[in-house]
Amino acid sequence: MISAGVVLVVDDDPSVRTALTRMLTASGLTVQSYASGTELLAQLSTQGATVESGCVLADLRMPGLDGLQLQQACAEIGVGLPFVFLSGKGDIPSAVSAMRHGAVDFLDKCAPREALLGALASALERDASARVARARHEQLEQRFAALTERESEVLAQVVRGKMNKQIAAALGIHERTVKLHRSAITSKLGVRSVAELTTLARQTGRFEEPRPPCP
Repeated sequence: MISAGVVLVVDDDPSVRTALTRMLTASGLTVQSYASGTELLAQLSTQGATVESGCVLADLRMPGLDGLQLQQACAEIGVGLPFVFLSGKGDIPSAVSAMRHGAVDFLDKCAPREALLGALASALERDASARVARARHEQLEQRFAALTERESEVLAQVVRGKMNKQIAAALGIHERTVKLHRSAITSKLGVRSVAELTTLARQTGRFEEPRPPCP
């Protein structure tokens, strides 16, 4: 089953663009088509963070902004939509570059319909998974933002394996105060154990020990 989302078709050839739009629509996909990479980029730039879920199906060779340049431009404005490339004149260097920059697939324009639909299904699934991960990360950030400065200091000690007595000594506070802070921390972050605290902290990149310099 193909995940929900819009397929943004970009091709400078009107006949190809129309054929793709009809075929994908008939397959149950929501499609928006664009005659150039510049046209799509302008649309995405105005949407900003509200870009809806989906993927880009782009011709590799287009006048002006080609497929690879469009992929890079989208990344630069913070739009992480997955790309699937189509080309009648594909080459290995272009394919390698596309995949290195996160493209889901690189297909010949004569590729079977099933191959194209499979690539788009993978792209839409990737986008859906990425959005879930981003939403979870944002929720975690909101939880951590609710901590006071002192609670953050206590948490930093906790995730490094320090005991209450050690934390109290390090921060110059009473051990009972440490316990109160720990209770507030677990309540705000919605966890019950030190292991869970450590996992959440690592997921947000907090309190990581600096790496030793290379010899």
